[in-house]
Amino acid sequence: MSYTVGTYLAERLAQIGLKHHFAVAGDYNLVLLDQLLMNKDCEQVYCCNELNCGFAAEGYARANGAAAAVVTFSVGALSALNAIGGAYAENLPVILISGAPNSNDHGSGHILHHTIGTTDYSYQLQIAEKLTCAAVSITSAEDAPEKIDHAIRTALREKKPAYIEIACNLSAQPCAAPGPISAVLDAPASNKDTLDAAVKAVAAFIEKHEKPAILVGSRLRAAGAEEAAVKLADALGCVVATMAAAKSFFPEGHPSYVGTYWGSASTPGVNEIFNWTDSILALAPIFNDYSTEGWSVWPKGPNVAVLDKNITKLDGYNFDNIHLKELLLGLADYFNGKPKKDSTVAQYKRVHTEKTVETTGTGDDKLTRADIQQTLQSLVTPDTTILGETGDSWFNVMRTRLPHGARVELEMQWGHIGWSVPAAFGYAVGAPERRTILMVGDGSFQLTAQEVCQMIRRKLPVIIFLINNRGYTIEVEIHDGPYNNIKNWDYAGIISAFNAEDGKGIGLRANTAGELADAVKVALENKDGPTLIECTIERDDCTPELISWGRHVAQANSRPPAK
Repeated sequence: MSYTVGTYLAERLAQIGLKHHFAVAGDYNLVLLDQLLMNKDCEQVYCCNELNCGFAAEGYARANGAAAAVVTFSVGALSALNAIGGAYAENLPVILISGAPNSNDHGSGHILHHTIGTTDYSYQLQIAEKLTCAAVSITSAEDAPEKIDHAIRTALREKKPAYIEIACNLSAQPCAAPGPISAVLDAPASNKDTLDAAVKAVAAFIEKHEKPAILVGSRLRAAGAEEAAVKLADALGCVVATMAAAKSFFPEGHPSYVGTYWGSASTPGVNEIFNWTDSILALAPIFNDYSTEGWSVWPKGPNVAVLDKNITKLDGYNFDNIHLKELLLGLADYFNGKPKKDSTVAQYKRVHTEKTVETTGTGDDKLTRADIQQTLQSLVTPDTTILGETGDSWFNVMRTRLPHGARVELEMQWGHIGWSVPAAFGYAVGAPERRTILMVGDGSFQLTAQEVCQMIRRKLPVIIFLINNRGYTIEVEIHDGPYNNIKNWDYAGIISAFNAEDGKGIGLRANTAGELADAVKVALENKDGPTLIECTIERDDCTPELISWGRHVAQANSRPPAK
């Protein structure tokens, strides 16, 4: 068959496993959207605005491994690039595709609509270069195949977003047919000599310590090393904790798993055992001010080995050009059959105490955060995915025990409030077989609420717990002021407006524990659209972990200038 630039791109998107791509129409991408529609293996999914489109694709990438979003030039792409910055921070290969001015206008001196009013249209590409691992501009159909392949290949290998800009008059122009997709998908192997040296050095590091512990970080998924981490834990027998952003990246039913390591917000007993251990293997971590509680619990020094996606650093050594998965498997093979390094597990069992059971209500008792947490726990099954919005939802999700197969999705590096609503939409599109649960606060919801209507449009049975405490609670705990107050909405009532004449979404309000229990029963029966449960609680009803964490972050933010 013959190909155009647009159908070539569509074929590549389908070949890398995308069954959907997300889009917002604009006059610079309309012909491109037509061309993409010709490929029946990759359905076009529409969003309310470009920011939401980018976040929907980001959520889809979490479910499907990669994603694509198609927007128009400047007024669309500059909005979407916010979400692309998030995909970069969160290590997700999202392909942002932007229609662009006619190729004949480049260098013509023309001032075009949707631009910033200059005759140079390269500013969008320059911005995209800072937020992606590969950014290309297509102004020649002949060059399109190699540029498209380069962008997609780099995104998949780096697990970072890429940017493809296509002049609006080129989408329907003929181009060469695609070659084997293996040229895009195949990744280079680790350098064998370096890998062997890294295995030897890390093994020696482990052997010289009596009390090692494994700390799982959020880049582990991007490294494709989740199963390899389990094999290493099996071989060593030491305790394993996950960083907050990596919750669900290691099976919580594993005999070595102890919980979340997050300073004062850690699972009970975890902070103590990590203070007791004499060495830490940090697997693909991101140590930022949030994950270290304002730098107060930052594992570093000669007794910490950082084994990252492609780089391994430990005392006196630095190895790159190796894959973390291969390194962990090499270490697992080395330690299989050797005496276990399990003293940390024995000590943990001595110091560990069961988490205090929170008091929850029934019937007409006023609804509390603890009631919501208990309800969330009751809904989690092996095929459940929880998306937790920035805020106290993080800490409630941390408290949730996950059966094998359950997943958690958080956006802790980028931390854009409102991310979770379009991301939940995108995730549900990408994984319709899973139960998608969204935990979001009222302040965050107001930023991207429109995308609930797309859940209704596609009849996605997402369960939304909207925590209405009338403000930005996470900011209150960091630094309070009148700017943390928001206008209250009738959140349950919004669903009726989104439904219009044909939607099957349901909006409910729970003021008491009994009303929440009844609402959940309705949600579980609704298979034809989302169910939003507006949970009204007191403004200061939050987890103690948020209070402690917020204090540490505030202290880090308020450090005086260095002299």
